[in-house]
Amino acid sequence: MARAIKQTPLKGGDELDRMRSACRIATRVLRSAAAMVQPGLTTQELDQEVGRLIRAEGATSAFLGYRGFPANCCLSVNEAVIHGIGNRRRLQFGDLLKLDVGVRHLGFVGDIAMTVAVGGGSTSFQKLMDTTAEALYKGISEARADSSVFAIGKAVHRCASASGYGVVREFCGHGVGRNVHEEPQIPNYPDPANRARLRPGMTIAIEPMVTLGDPAVEILADGWTVVTRDRQVAAHFEHTVLITESEPEILTRDEGKPLY
Repeated sequence: MARAIKQTPLKGGDELDRMRSACRIATRVLRSAAAMVQPGLTTQELDQEVGRLIRAEGATSAFLGYRGFPANCCLSVNEAVIHGIGNRRRLQFGDLLKLDVGVRHLGFVGDIAMTVAVGGGSTSFQKLMDTTAEALYKGISEARADSSVFAIGKAVHRCASASGYGVVREFCGHGVGRNVHEEPQIPNYPDPANRARLRPGMTIAIEPMVTLGDPAVEILADGWTVVTRDRQVAAHFEHTVLITESEPEILTRDEGKPLY
Protein backbone atom coordinates (compact mmCIF):
# COMPACT_ATOMS: atom_id res chain seq x y z
CA MET A 1 0.00 0.00 0.00
CA ALA A 2 1.30 3.48 -0.87
CA ARG A 3 2.37 5.47 2.16
CA ALA A 4 0.77 8.81 2.95
CA ILE A 5 3.02 11.83 2.55
CA LYS A 6 4.23 13.09 5.89
CA GLN A 7 5.06 16.67 6.88
CA THR A 8 3.10 18.06 3.94
CA PRO A 9 1.05 21.14 4.88
CA LEU A 10 -2.64 20.67 4.06
CA LYS A 11 -4.65 23.78 3.36
CA GLY A 12 -8.30 24.70 3.67
CA GLY A 13 -10.70 27.58 4.24
CA ASP A 14 -9.08 31.00 4.43
CA GLU A 15 -5.67 29.55 3.64
CA LEU A 16 -6.93 28.31 0.29
CA ASP A 17 -8.58 31.65 -0.45
CA ARG A 18 -5.23 33.36 0.09
CA MET A 19 -3.43 30.73 -1.95
CA ARG A 20 -5.86 31.22 -4.83
CA SER A 21 -5.27 34.97 -4.68
CA ALA A 22 -1.49 34.54 -4.90
CA CYS A 23 -1.85 32.12 -7.80
CA ARG A 24 -4.19 34.42 -9.73
CA ILE A 25 -1.71 37.27 -9.35
CA ALA A 26 1.15 35.09 -10.58
CA THR A 27 -0.93 34.13 -13.62
CA ARG A 28 -1.81 37.73 -14.47
CA VAL A 29 1.83 38.77 -14.17
CA LEU A 30 2.97 35.92 -16.40
CA ARG A 31 0.28 36.72 -18.97
CA SER A 32 1.42 40.35 -19.13
CA ALA A 33 5.11 39.41 -19.26
CA ALA A 34 4.55 36.92 -22.09
CA ALA A 35 2.72 39.60 -24.09
CA MET A 36 5.82 41.81 -23.87
CA VAL A 37 8.19 39.27 -25.36
CA GLN A 38 9.61 40.32 -28.71
CA PRO A 39 12.93 40.34 -30.55
CA GLY A 40 15.31 43.03 -29.26
CA LEU A 41 14.00 43.05 -25.68
CA THR A 42 16.64 42.22 -23.08
CA THR A 43 15.88 39.67 -20.40
CA GLN A 44 16.96 42.27 -17.84
CA GLU A 45 14.28 44.66 -19.10
CA LEU A 46 11.72 41.89 -18.90
CA ASP A 47 12.75 40.98 -15.36
CA GLN A 48 12.42 44.60 -14.29
CA GLU A 49 8.93 44.76 -15.79
CA VAL A 50 7.94 41.57 -13.98
CA GLY A 51 9.06 43.17 -10.72
CA ARG A 52 6.97 46.24 -11.46
CA LEU A 53 3.91 44.14 -12.33
CA ILE A 54 4.20 42.14 -9.12
CA ARG A 55 4.46 45.28 -6.99
CA ALA A 56 1.49 46.83 -8.81
CA GLU A 57 -0.56 43.82 -7.65
CA GLY A 58 0.37 44.51 -4.02
CA ALA A 59 2.53 41.37 -3.94
CA THR A 60 6.23 40.60 -3.76
CA SER A 61 8.45 38.32 -5.81
CA ALA A 62 8.75 34.91 -4.16
CA PHE A 63 12.03 34.33 -5.99
CA LEU A 64 13.96 37.57 -5.40
CA GLY A 65 16.41 36.84 -2.58
CA TYR A 66 15.24 33.23 -2.21
CA ARG A 67 18.39 31.32 -1.30
CA GLY A 68 20.23 34.29 -2.77
CA PHE A 69 18.51 34.35 -6.18
CA PRO A 70 19.18 37.84 -7.63
CA ALA A 71 16.19 38.41 -9.94
CA ASN A 72 12.42 38.94 -9.83
CA CYS A 73 11.70 35.88 -11.98
CA CYS A 74 13.48 33.13 -13.88
CA LEU A 75 14.15 33.85 -17.56
CA SER A 76 15.86 30.98 -19.36
CA VAL A 77 16.71 31.15 -23.07
CA ASN A 78 17.13 28.22 -25.48
CA GLU A 79 19.47 25.66 -23.88
CA ALA A 80 18.79 27.18 -20.45
CA VAL A 81 16.08 25.02 -18.86
CA ILE A 82 15.31 26.82 -15.60
CA HIS A 83 16.65 29.41 -13.13
CA GLY A 84 18.02 31.81 -15.75
CA ILE A 85 18.84 35.34 -14.57
CA GLY A 86 17.84 38.39 -16.59
CA ASN A 87 20.80 40.20 -18.18
CA ARG A 88 21.69 42.36 -21.18
CA ARG A 89 21.12 39.57 -23.67
CA ARG A 90 18.70 40.66 -26.38
CA LEU A 91 16.10 38.16 -27.42
CA GLN A 92 16.33 36.98 -31.02
CA PHE A 93 13.58 35.79 -33.36
CA GLY A 94 12.98 32.09 -32.77
CA ASP A 95 14.51 31.93 -29.28
CA LEU A 96 12.69 29.74 -26.78
CA LEU A 97 12.18 31.76 -23.61
CA LYS A 98 11.12 30.06 -20.39
CA LEU A 99 9.33 32.46 -18.01
CA ASP A 100 8.88 31.29 -14.42
CA VAL A 101 7.03 33.62 -12.06
CA GLY A 102 6.53 33.21 -8.34
CA VAL A 103 4.70 35.72 -6.17
CA ARG A 104 4.03 35.99 -2.46
CA HIS A 105 0.71 37.48 -1.37
CA LEU A 106 -1.15 37.28 1.93
CA GLY A 107 1.45 34.82 3.21
CA PHE A 108 1.20 32.34 0.35
CA VAL A 109 3.06 31.63 -2.89
CA GLY A 110 1.76 31.23 -6.43
CA ASP A 111 4.10 29.56 -8.94
CA ILE A 112 3.62 29.29 -12.71
CA ALA A 113 5.82 28.96 -15.80
CA MET A 114 5.51 28.78 -19.56
CA THR A 115 7.66 28.74 -22.69
CA VAL A 116 7.36 31.34 -25.44
CA ALA A 117 8.80 31.27 -28.96
CA VAL A 118 10.13 34.80 -29.47
CA GLY A 119 8.41 36.28 -32.51
CA GLY A 120 7.42 32.81 -33.69
CA GLY A 121 9.42 29.64 -34.11
CA SER A 122 10.15 26.51 -36.07
CA THR A 123 7.72 23.61 -36.26
CA SER A 124 10.17 21.42 -34.33
CA PHE A 125 10.36 23.91 -31.47
CA GLN A 126 6.60 24.35 -31.48
CA LYS A 127 6.13 20.60 -31.22
CA LEU A 128 8.50 20.52 -28.24
CA MET A 129 6.48 23.25 -26.51
CA ASP A 130 3.14 21.63 -27.33
CA THR A 131 4.31 18.26 -26.04
CA THR A 132 5.67 19.75 -22.82
CA ALA A 133 2.38 21.54 -22.15
CA GLU A 134 0.50 18.34 -22.94
CA ALA A 135 2.74 16.42 -20.53
CA LEU A 136 1.89 18.96 -17.83
CA TYR A 137 -1.83 18.35 -18.26
CA LYS A 138 -1.31 14.59 -18.34
CA GLY A 139 0.40 14.95 -14.97
CA ILE A 140 -2.36 17.19 -13.64
CA SER A 141 -4.95 14.57 -14.62
CA GLU A 142 -3.29 12.22 -12.11
CA ALA A 143 -3.25 14.81 -9.30
CA ARG A 144 -6.16 13.26 -7.39
CA ALA A 145 -6.80 12.14 -3.84
CA ASP A 146 -5.38 8.66 -3.31
CA SER A 147 -3.42 8.85 -6.54
CA SER A 148 0.33 9.21 -6.13
CA VAL A 149 3.43 11.19 -6.98
CA PHE A 150 4.53 8.12 -8.93
CA ALA A 151 1.42 8.31 -11.13
CA ILE A 152 2.05 11.99 -11.94
CA GLY A 153 5.64 11.29 -12.95
CA LYS A 154 4.63 8.29 -15.02
CA ALA A 155 2.05 10.31 -16.96
CA VAL A 156 4.45 13.20 -17.63
CA HIS A 157 7.30 10.94 -18.72
CA ARG A 158 5.14 8.74 -20.94
CA CYS A 159 3.80 11.74 -22.83
CA ALA A 160 7.18 13.44 -23.38
CA SER A 161 9.21 10.33 -24.14
CA ALA A 162 6.64 9.06 -26.65
CA SER A 163 7.74 11.92 -28.92
CA GLY A 164 11.40 11.09 -28.42
CA TYR A 165 12.18 13.95 -26.07
CA GLY A 166 14.34 13.90 -22.96
CA VAL A 167 12.90 14.49 -19.49
CA VAL A 168 15.12 16.26 -16.96
CA ARG A 169 15.58 14.21 -13.79
CA GLU A 170 17.87 16.38 -11.69
CA PHE A 171 15.11 18.97 -11.03
CA CYS A 172 11.42 18.42 -10.39
CA GLY A 173 8.13 19.83 -9.19
CA HIS A 174 7.33 20.32 -5.52
CA GLY A 175 4.85 21.20 -2.88
CA VAL A 176 4.15 24.92 -2.61
CA GLY A 177 2.22 27.04 -0.12
CA ARG A 178 3.60 29.26 2.59
CA ASN A 179 7.02 28.47 1.15
CA VAL A 180 8.31 28.25 -2.41
CA HIS A 181 9.36 24.65 -1.87
CA GLU A 182 7.49 22.26 0.41
CA GLU A 183 7.03 18.51 0.50
CA PRO A 184 6.53 16.46 -1.56
CA GLN A 185 8.94 16.48 -4.47
CA ILE A 186 7.14 15.77 -7.77
CA PRO A 187 9.54 14.06 -10.22
CA ASN A 188 8.73 14.13 -13.93
CA TYR A 189 9.40 10.42 -14.22
CA PRO A 190 8.06 7.36 -12.38
CA ASP A 191 10.37 7.14 -9.39
CA PRO A 192 9.90 3.68 -7.82
CA ALA A 193 11.13 5.06 -4.50
CA ASN A 194 8.38 7.67 -4.43
CA ARG A 195 4.88 6.19 -4.44
CA ALA A 196 3.55 8.58 -1.81
CA ARG A 197 -0.23 9.06 -1.78
CA LEU A 198 -1.79 12.42 -2.53
CA ARG A 199 -4.29 13.91 -0.09
CA PRO A 200 -7.00 16.59 -0.34
CA GLY A 201 -5.69 19.98 0.72
CA MET A 202 -2.22 19.48 -0.73
CA THR A 203 -1.01 22.16 -3.15
CA ILE A 204 1.72 21.14 -5.56
CA ALA A 205 3.63 22.62 -8.49
CA ILE A 206 3.81 20.22 -11.43
CA GLU A 207 6.46 21.36 -13.93
CA PRO A 208 7.75 19.20 -16.79
CA MET A 209 11.19 20.17 -18.10
CA VAL A 210 11.60 18.57 -21.50
CA THR A 211 14.61 18.65 -23.84
CA LEU A 212 14.93 18.35 -27.60
CA GLY A 213 18.03 16.22 -27.13
CA ASP A 214 19.69 14.46 -24.20
CA PRO A 215 18.08 15.25 -20.82
CA ALA A 216 21.39 15.66 -18.94
CA VAL A 217 21.87 19.15 -17.47
CA GLU A 218 24.52 21.19 -15.69
CA ILE A 219 24.63 24.46 -13.75
CA LEU A 220 26.55 27.44 -15.15
CA ALA A 221 29.18 29.41 -13.26
CA ASP A 222 26.55 31.88 -11.98
CA GLY A 223 25.44 29.09 -9.66
CA TRP A 224 21.83 29.22 -10.89
CA THR A 225 21.25 28.78 -14.62
CA VAL A 226 20.54 25.15 -15.50
CA VAL A 227 21.42 24.29 -19.11
CA THR A 228 21.35 21.15 -21.23
CA ARG A 229 24.79 19.58 -21.51
CA ASP A 230 24.40 19.10 -25.25
CA ARG A 231 23.19 22.71 -25.54
CA GLN A 232 20.01 21.75 -27.34
CA VAL A 233 16.86 23.68 -26.48
CA ALA A 234 14.41 22.84 -23.72
CA ALA A 235 10.83 23.73 -22.76
CA HIS A 236 9.25 24.21 -19.34
CA PHE A 237 5.62 24.62 -18.26
CA GLU A 238 4.22 24.74 -14.72
CA HIS A 239 0.93 25.04 -12.84
CA THR A 240 0.14 25.15 -9.13
CA VAL A 241 -2.54 22.54 -8.44
CA LEU A 242 -4.82 21.79 -5.48
CA ILE A 243 -5.63 18.17 -4.65
CA THR A 244 -9.35 17.91 -3.88
CA GLU A 245 -11.81 15.13 -3.12
CA SER A 246 -12.65 15.04 -6.84
CA GLU A 247 -11.09 16.82 -9.83
CA PRO A 248 -7.74 18.59 -9.43
CA GLU A 249 -8.09 22.39 -9.25
CA ILE A 250 -5.59 24.42 -11.24
CA LEU A 251 -4.95 27.43 -9.00
CA THR A 252 -2.79 29.32 -11.50
CA ARG A 253 -5.59 30.32 -13.80
CA ASP A 254 -7.12 33.66 -14.63
CA GLU A 255 -10.48 34.70 -16.09
CA GLY A 256 -11.80 31.20 -15.55
CA LYS A 257 -9.28 29.42 -17.77
CA PRO A 258 -5.65 28.29 -17.75
CA LEU A 259 -3.06 30.55 -19.36
CA TYR A 260 -2.03 27.89 -21.91
